[in-house]
This record gives sequence, structure tokens and C-alpha cells, in this order.
Amino acid sequence: MSEELLLTFRSPPLPFFIESNRLTYGVGEEHPNRSNLGVFDLLFVNEGSLHVAEENRRWKLGPGDVLILRPDRWHYSTKPCSEDTVFDWVHFQTVGAWEETEGSQSGSLRGDYYTYAIRLPKHMKLTYPDEAKVIFSQLHEAAKSSSHGAFWDRQQRFLHLLQMLDEGWRSDAAKAAVSVAERAAAYLKLNYRNPISNTMLSEVLQLHTNYITRSMTEVFGCTPQQYLLYYRLDQAKLLLIKTDWTIARVAEETGFRQTPHFSRLFASNTGMPPLKFRKRFTM
Repeated sequence: MSEELLLTFRSPPLPFFIESNRLTYGVGEEHPNRSNLGVFDLLFVNEGSLHVAEENRRWKLGPGDVLILRPDRWHYSTKPCSEDTVFDWVHFQTVGAWEETEGSQSGSLRGDYYTYAIRLPKHMKLTYPDEAKVIFSQLHEAAKSSSHGAFWDRQQRFLHLLQMLDEGWRSDAAKAAVSVAERAAAYLKLNYRNPISNTMLSEVLQLHTNYITRSMTEVFGCTPQQYLLYYRLDQAKLLLIKTDWTIARVAEETGFRQTPHFSRLFASNTGMPPLKFRKRFTM
């Protein structure tokens, strides 16, 4: 597992589609030799095989295999095709934060209550290659059109592809953890105005507190109570900007029972007390 590489994209902003196509290599043809391409290069083999390397890592890609090459590395072929090979390629980029880590590393990019960490395996074999072929075909068709509507069509189809890759590599245990974390987060956001203990959350989800905490830490990088605090403070910021309510009322509306406690937590997390924060955005 430590040799497997994982690409993580902090979103928003979302990675965006640039161009794509389906190519056929005959016997003796090979992947081009390129360095610092400037875009991510996603390859999907329909039939045949590709021998591709990135710096000192090498892969033999067969039918159903996906490989994502980085925009800042040297890519080259290690061996010409020994049979007719059909593959799809997609160039995409992001202006957001991203990182590449080994499977044993947790990485530094995590989602929270308003962002999501898209995690894509650098190399994987798709469970449903026929579905992927359809998605790639639709993506290529949208890429050929220059109409305004085609822009939205290809971006949506590209995001569908990313979603399939993001969800497809996870083990059943990992998928379960994501589901638990999302259910817990939804409950916390819906009921943040009220007191919520870990025991209460455990009873609602009918799961052990430790499992919920572990799942949320894995997915969001924080415990349920930390998530609740961050969400409450975020809602407090909105109320401070959009209303002229007193600090006491803002505290009460966002689930804080004591105004001094709210003010201390707000200052600790934002670097300034609530009133100073409000004055920054109001005349």
C-alpha cells in the first residue's frame, strides 16, 4: 500500500477540464516524451497496453487501467506498443491546492464543513470500464463543440468522471466511514443551535461514539465537537455581518449559551473579538 500514490485536490475550486481525445497506437508507436506539460494528463486504456513512466516510476497499463500524470514531471514511454492500443486521454488543471502522497501517508489536505478533498488514485483499474468508456466518449464529443452550452456539458461530464474515480478506489470500509462522517455532519449542521453531545450524536446515528469520531477525523480532519464549533462560528460570522443583533443574541442564535464564552472562542479562532470582526465589514 505504501507504494500506491494518491492525488488530493482541495475543492472548491474544482479541477477543470481542458481537452480530451481517443487515440489508437499501432504496433511500434509509443507515448510521447514530455517534461513539465503544465496540465494533468489522465490516461485510460480501452484495449491493448501502454508502457508509461513518470520520472523513476513505471507502469504497464492494460484494459481498464487509469493513470494520472502530473503537470510538473517528466513523462515518457518505456516500451513501444506490441499490439494495437486504444486509449483515452484527458488534460485537466486546477487553480486550487493539490498534493501527491503515498498511500500510507495521511496528507495535509482535508475537507471540512464547506470544502471537499477529492482523492484520486494515481493508478487504478476501474471496476466498471464499460461505464467509463461511455463517459469518455461523451466527454470527447462535448470537447469537439465550441458552443456555450458545450462548455457546461464537458465540465459536468468531467466532474462525473472525477466522482467515479474518487468513489471507485475506496474500500468498503472507507466508503462506510465517508457515509458516517457525512451523516454526522448533516445532523450537526441541522441542529447546531441546540446542545449536541457525542452521546446524543451516537444515539441518533445508532453508532459508537469512537467510530463516529474516527470517521469524521478521517474525512473532515476534526472531531464532531470541533466540527460543530467551526460551523457555529461560521454561522456567527454571517450573522455579525448581515444583522445588527447584539453579540449576546448572535451567541444564542448559534448555539452558545454564554456570551463571554462565545466571545473568547470567536477571538481565539478568528484572531479578533466579535465586535471588531463586525466593524471590518460594516460602515
